[in-house]
Amino acid sequence: MRALLLDPRPVVHHDYREPARVPGESIVRVRMAGICGTDLELARGYMSFRGVPGHEFVGEVVDTESAALDGQRVVGEINAACGRCALCSEGLGRHCPNRTVLGIAGRDGAFAEFLRLPDENLIPLPDSVDDELGVLVEPLAAIYEIFEQTSLRRDHRIGVLGDGRLGALAAIVLRAEGYAATLAGHHREKLDHLATLGLQVELEDKLGSDFDTVIDCTGHSDGLNRALELVRPRGTVILKSTAKAGAALNLAQAVIDEITIVGSRCGRFAPAIDALASARIDPRPLVSAVFPLDEASAAFAAAARSPNFKVLLKP
Repeated sequence: MRALLLDPRPVVHHDYREPARVPGESIVRVRMAGICGTDLELARGYMSFRGVPGHEFVGEVVDTESAALDGQRVVGEINAACGRCALCSEGLGRHCPNRTVLGIAGRDGAFAEFLRLPDENLIPLPDSVDDELGVLVEPLAAIYEIFEQTSLRRDHRIGVLGDGRLGALAAIVLRAEGYAATLAGHHREKLDHLATLGLQVELEDKLGSDFDTVIDCTGHSDGLNRALELVRPRGTVILKSTAKAGAALNLAQAVIDEITIVGSRCGRFAPAIDALASARIDPRPLVSAVFPLDEASAAFAAAARSPNFKVLLKP
């Protein structure tokens, strides 16, 4: 099959081995996949990943032992847990120490014609959610995870740092759910575009330091430092960024101001699918371009280039 491999840079191969079905797992033909900040970091050497990246996708189940999944158009939760360890027994399979992660750790991903995932990870997509929207279920689920981890108040000031893909999605979700959020970044052109979607935007260097909650979606290692500068005493910083590079941290101010720091990663898909299916949110204006899989290297370059937001691949 055709597949994009990181070895270490993105290169399209036309003779990569197709995944073979194993008990409890299904083969999915990829219809569309999205490039996110984590994929770009993997291409820069994050986690020393080698193989097929990509974890945001919509596909069609083409080989399965599950009658309920056969032929279904699906999205897939990316963490494939062992189902046997203590964390799995507590319902925390996303943190299973033995897990593989689609396109990130130990499991080839969605930038290919086919992928394989456990049946329990595959979720049928309603007809009202087209492929372009369905690709965004996974990153939207990561935003909805914030509501499960924290108790945001609608009268609080919320700052979202980062005017890229994840920051824009966070601001769209917060606005749709009735929260007052200011999206801040360094790119005037991006911010102007996001303002046309009804979002409250601001250049980052214009922000005050009185936010009740700051969500770091910068994708940079220094995002935490900046978030700590902007949050008020006894406020909350939520970290959504993953980056290859480390950062110098002095957490004394976090102690002095009694700041709560929350790491936040993947989320359940149901809230994201419900929001899309009900048309409560429509992030399609963030899609900047769609590339065929054969042009995946160019797609990666486009995804890394401002002012692009979301770049998709269509095998």
